[in-house]
Amino acid sequence: MHAEILFENGWVYTGNDAGPIRANLAIADGRIIAVGSPEAVNGTAAPDTRRVDLDGQLLVPGFQDAHIHPIFAGVEMLQCDLTEATTAEEAVAKVARYAVQNPGQPWILGAGWSMDLFPGGTPTRDLLDAVVQDRPVYLQNRDHHGAWANTAAFAAAGISRDTPDPAGGRFEREPDGTPAGTVHEGAMDLFNEAKPALPYNLAYQGLLASQELLLSQGITAWQDAWVPIPEGDHADNLKVYMDAANAGDLKVRVTACQWWDRTAGLSQLEAIVERRDTVRDSFNPLVLSANTVKVMVDGVAENFTAAMHHVYLDHHGHHTDNRGIEFFETGELKEFVTAIDASGMQLHFHALGDRAVTDALDALQTARDANGANDHRHHLAHLQVVRSEDTARFAELGAAANVQALWACHEDQLDTLTLPFLEPGAEARHYPFGELAAAGARLVAGSDWPVSTADPLAAIHVAVNRTAPGEDLPPLGPESQKLSLKQILDAYTQGTAWINHMEAETGTLEPGKLADLAVLDVNLFDLPQQELHKAVVTQTWIGGECVYDRAAARRNQHTAVMQ
Repeated sequence: MHAEILFENGWVYTGNDAGPIRANLAIADGRIIAVGSPEAVNGTAAPDTRRVDLDGQLLVPGFQDAHIHPIFAGVEMLQCDLTEATTAEEAVAKVARYAVQNPGQPWILGAGWSMDLFPGGTPTRDLLDAVVQDRPVYLQNRDHHGAWANTAAFAAAGISRDTPDPAGGRFEREPDGTPAGTVHEGAMDLFNEAKPALPYNLAYQGLLASQELLLSQGITAWQDAWVPIPEGDHADNLKVYMDAANAGDLKVRVTACQWWDRTAGLSQLEAIVERRDTVRDSFNPLVLSANTVKVMVDGVAENFTAAMHHVYLDHHGHHTDNRGIEFFETGELKEFVTAIDASGMQLHFHALGDRAVTDALDALQTARDANGANDHRHHLAHLQVVRSEDTARFAELGAAANVQALWACHEDQLDTLTLPFLEPGAEARHYPFGELAAAGARLVAGSDWPVSTADPLAAIHVAVNRTAPGEDLPPLGPESQKLSLKQILDAYTQGTAWINHMEAETGTLEPGKLADLAVLDVNLFDLPQQELHKAVVTQTWIGGECVYDRAAARRNQHTAVMQ
């Protein structure tokens, strides 16, 4: 078979070697047909072969994000986007500007504010009231476990000082009990009936906007960690994916992770399985699959809802009676996890606190005892704190550690809103990636975008250094928690390919596999570790098609500006 495309004059990281090799790579019919020395590969070339001169750049397997929210992220980019705000004043000014620019919107909706911009991480309604009084404002924070609302939004939702905190959530309150402006976890749901539904067209445009950004970051596949069965008039995000695939608009390979509604009980499994089967019967799984269920076990540490074995401390360092929130009783969790496993579906847990990790692993053990071992490839995401006695259980149960490596560093939200309220020594237990790897856990990697950037290179930098790009703060935790460059690069490629049951077709660069590739402007393995984040994706290829070219994108931008 003759090569249609030949990459030459560069480095290739196959994923099967210790590091990059000086090699050429040939593609035909969307697949890799040869990788190796120029002498060996050039024999596949024909007169009409397209030659791509890497000019010393690095070819790697396409990045695959194991935990991401592209549709919701895209929608938020098109709404009131606060992700770039660096101060409270800037966040408020952005809301005011958006309200003026969108006078016809009945609600101001958006997301992206960072908790560390506000005292205690809890902004107040009066800040929003000062700039928008004529309509409700409802803005989720960056981690999407809390929201900030103005007085009009509380009124529209019928929430007052007499409204009790719901199960699995709470309101920040003023001295007389009036909601102060910030709501956490399950309290966010009380706005659902009042807020406008997410329209289908906006969801579709959000997907396309996200895809364009993610392709520019070298991402060729993802697992969308929140695809719910729609309620009311809300868009069905699974239908959005199906329609985009049928229209040829979906370029990446998608695993849709169906949302487990913690209020709906076991009866929802029938509909989830039916939706799984509809996708399975209609699409090649390399295009779209829906054989995964997302289970939220707990909340997040910065608002004290991550489920911990130890109690949280108060502002004076004294013990409280709060150990966070578990969204399910352990018996209920074991029951439905066993049922999901028996249905042949993969489980994807949000397990952030160490008690949530224990509970998820216990549920998987119960499922294995009932159903036997299988190849469903369950995984636990986030893993902010993990007990040492639980690290070995990942390998024992065949459960993967789904790491969001970008978070494994000192930054304001961790240092001011989390670590001071955990037991002494908790920092050493934070994001124990090195310990998990040493215990034999399979590592897969994701971003949780839009909680934080989707850029794999930024996350790779943090996994290796345990410091944020460009920061001079000390590394988070002991040296043993760092990952090697190969470990985290493999997690972001072949690791996620495995979790998505695509490792036979993607994840490494070898003959017979699909030509899903990313081109980096430098050889990562030659960079000083402190400069890993400076690498840039210059091209992204999926199935042998160039779906992103940085040089062309810059030319188009320049042309648009000139016009």
